[in-house]
Amino acid sequence: MIFALAPANSSSASTLFSDVGTTHRAQAEIYYLLDGGITGGISATKFGTDQLVTREQAAALIGRSLGLNGEKRATDFPDVSTNNFASGYIQQMVDKGIISGFKDGSFGPKQTLTRGQMAVLISRAYNYGATSTAAATNALMEKGISLGMEDGSFGEDLTIKRADFAVFLARGINASFRKDANVTFSREMFVNVNDLNFRQGPSTDFPSMGKLNNGDKVEYAYTIGQWSYVRANGQTGFLHNAYLQLTKPDTTTPPPTPTPVPTEKPLDELVVIIDPGHGGTDPGGTGNGFVEKNVVLNVARHMNSYFQATPLKPKMTRTGDYFITLDYRTEFAAREKGDVFVSLHTNALNGSANGQETFYYAKTASTNPNVAQSRALAIYLQARMQEAWDLSNRGVNPFGYGNLHVLRENTMPAALIEMGFIDSPKDIEYIKLESQRKLMGKALYLGVLDYYYHYKGREDVLPLYNITGDSPSKRLH
Repeated sequence: MIFALAPANSSSASTLFSDVGTTHRAQAEIYYLLDGGITGGISATKFGTDQLVTREQAAALIGRSLGLNGEKRATDFPDVSTNNFASGYIQQMVDKGIISGFKDGSFGPKQTLTRGQMAVLISRAYNYGATSTAAATNALMEKGISLGMEDGSFGEDLTIKRADFAVFLARGINASFRKDANVTFSREMFVNVNDLNFRQGPSTDFPSMGKLNNGDKVEYAYTIGQWSYVRANGQTGFLHNAYLQLTKPDTTTPPPTPTPVPTEKPLDELVVIIDPGHGGTDPGGTGNGFVEKNVVLNVARHMNSYFQATPLKPKMTRTGDYFITLDYRTEFAAREKGDVFVSLHTNALNGSANGQETFYYAKTASTNPNVAQSRALAIYLQARMQEAWDLSNRGVNPFGYGNLHVLRENTMPAALIEMGFIDSPKDIEYIKLESQRKLMGKALYLGVLDYYYHYKGREDVLPLYNITGDSPSKRLH
């Protein structure tokens, strides 16, 4: 089975599988993934169209489509050894929140995958924003990735075969395979280098369809891993995010060769700590029939889902309704080598107050000397919250309640947001709606990007705004 999932190389286009003939329903999708090095056959002559897909295989296939590092490594699971062919992809997928293990601590690498589980994985990997199996299956059907079963259902409890998985995966990656679905090209972008290969898929293993040059305009649709699906000169394909920008570059002089900033981590090493406040036996504030611990966890999951579609690594201090201490939150952030820390809360004051505010620790401490950085992070988070929800602006607060454990005892830029008063009759009109909580998750995602773009001066985050169809904020710090 290791050979079955060994990535194909660029010569694989000449491979012909005896069980994938010219009339096979998945022929185009299977050979597309083969050409891109995402999948292989179960032998030199067979693809294994009817074999069932296991969890470890799904992790490897989706991981390759995202360009993740599949180097074998130790994992969090006792049943996934370092020598497992998919160990690197499994751990990377877990780190990004795309896949998870079971309550007993195992991963179940050999367990077969259902169509519903597949839908959830694709939704998380490609940032469809679904938070349930039903929402994920609906997203795949709405996007033309799946047409469903003959009875009109998705068949979410049925196991999935390799041929079907290839179809869903190829359609998720490349919209040209989709059925009866229009893809929106939401914004213009520009190429910033010469002789850039315009590829059929999101990796250099996919064939080039031609070249684009500095200043060429493209229309952006969505992102897969670190590649953008765009339209140029009437063709659709993929360009790497590093060679796209929002504004037209100077075309009168040769473009500079992109070089990494030596003093900064690469994007795929940046860790964003997302801290949903309270949990378990600590409910937090209550009001209007809602409980703070549940609201902030929901928003945190939405925020996390946006980061999952980027090279940045989101890490949540809690992913369910259970109690964790304040010490655990800061220790977790340090252990995960976080680069920024965002703690999510709602306020409460007997229904007598309303509005949004953000806190940071304003005194230099031995544990957290990042005062200027924390202030800038808080400013950009507050501004994005204000854009998302039309609530009173209580400002960015460096005093009083800014002396909070998760801010004071942290070792990285840290901010604590209060997205609104849960017991306010005005604020609850936003807090109670799932659509508004998702909007708040997006706002916090954008606030972190604004911090990196404006305060840290990192232009390499610019393509990440494309995921939500947004642009950087004004410089505010």
